[in-house]
Amino acid sequence: MRREIVQTLDGSTTIYLPDWEENYHSKHGAIQEAKHVFIKNGFLQFEQDEIAVLEIGFGTGLNAFITLLEAEDRNMKVNYTGVEAYPVAFDEIAQMNYVAELDATDKEVFFQKMHTCEWNFPVNLSDQFCLTKRQQFFNEITDVDQFDLIYFDAFGYRVQPELWSTAIFKKMYTALKPNGILVTYAARGVVKRSMVEVGFTVEKLAGPPGKREMFRAFKKQV
Repeated sequence: MRREIVQTLDGSTTIYLPDWEENYHSKHGAIQEAKHVFIKNGFLQFEQDEIAVLEIGFGTGLNAFITLLEAEDRNMKVNYTGVEAYPVAFDEIAQMNYVAELDATDKEVFFQKMHTCEWNFPVNLSDQFCLTKRQQFFNEITDVDQFDLIYFDAFGYRVQPELWSTAIFKKMYTALKPNGILVTYAARGVVKRSMVEVGFTVEKLAGPPGKREMFRAFKKQV
């Protein structure tokens, strides 16, 4: 599949798939979307000293890198698991401008290591951040009560509706700890129905720039 590196409206880069007319991140702003959806409405909802995060669609590592920066700032321990079936090639990663756009040149070594470290094993990138990259399909996830927070950042429903199915959200629900949270940029009615069907309580929030709404879902304590 053809792939192009493109600049989004906030100046940060992403990967564009012209055959699907789909971007890895919002064309309105890759960094803005990540901060709004996954950090503001997900990560910053937690105040404990340690948190376990599962990312569905590790991709370019943008969400993981911003989470690492936040963990360092807050002196918070993060055990981060990123699931990706088709890892992004390093020559493409080298063209991402996230370190510069986030004014994080002092943390560039962490971004590099995220993409050069071994897959399927936990790696301590810093005292605050442990990364496990898992190369697997989403339907192969079997975790039970392991994560406080899920970043659901799969390709959009328009191009891969099977990734937004009831079966996948059942796996997400099972993987979360009681009182865990799932956040996603999506806001389709069919997605909400699948979430509700497996037990999530879903709320609609204001979306990132260029998108009116997004979802945040809760696994309630039984």
